[in-house]
Amino acid sequence: MPKRQCPAEHPTTLGTSEEALCRFAEELDEAARTRVAATPLSRRFPELTLADAYRIQQIRTVRHLEAGARIAGHKVGLTSAAMQEQMGIHEPDSGIVLDHMVAAGGSTLRATDFMNPRIETEIAFRLGRDLTGPADLDTVRAAVAEVFLAFEILDTCFTGWDITLVDSIADNAACAGVITGSPLPFTPPWNLSDEDITTTANGTLAGTGRGRDILGDPLQALVWLTHRLHGFGTELRAGDIVLAGSVHAGIPLTPGTDFRATSTRLPAIHLRLLPA
Repeated sequence: MPKRQCPAEHPTTLGTSEEALCRFAEELDEAARTRVAATPLSRRFPELTLADAYRIQQIRTVRHLEAGARIAGHKVGLTSAAMQEQMGIHEPDSGIVLDHMVAAGGSTLRATDFMNPRIETEIAFRLGRDLTGPADLDTVRAAVAEVFLAFEILDTCFTGWDITLVDSIADNAACAGVITGSPLPFTPPWNLSDEDITTTANGTLAGTGRGRDILGDPLQALVWLTHRLHGFGTELRAGDIVLAGSVHAGIPLTPGTDFRATSTRLPAIHLRLLPA
């Protein structure tokens, strides 16, 4: 991916650090490309803020767009107690889903295409209209056209999962891939909090959760996202997919594993990992 010069109009908490944030973005892109892990930014630069981390994420996203990628949607992460406990992080974050990161249920993947992969089962949405924030729950509910199960492939280009929220955000909230299930039309009376979700690995129970484990209601993840994007002057678009966050802790993505997730009403989703 070609390097780019960062504009100077984005002030940061580190004074002249717009150039530094560009360097950090290039370092993470290089780590992802070469699969040579980077030391977490938070250990080396404890003064980095969440705003700085989102700026690093933005720089990396722009570089992907300049190389021909297209934004397919967004992910909201760390929305359940299980994930917050696993990561030691206690507030949500968000990342960008690009078109080349999305595949349909039933796909096959190679675990060796990633560095430290994990898999999560999530409730996801497709928007039927633009959604400008900050939005309330009723506005969000009216904007959703479809709902479906999704697997999110998590990965980190850092030396391991002992990272902070700053590291996660800078690394696109660890989003490396999305597997989409079959969608159902969403109607406002549908209470997604009551969805019971079960994930198996080679037929063995690997994770369970309920819709209400995601901020009390998976739609609240969309509400949170509209507030965050509003602070950056952006909005959600009709056709965007949005992952609301995992209902269970991340599961290691190991070669030769068949993952399957079922829900009370949503169609099941399947993913096969090729042998090593």
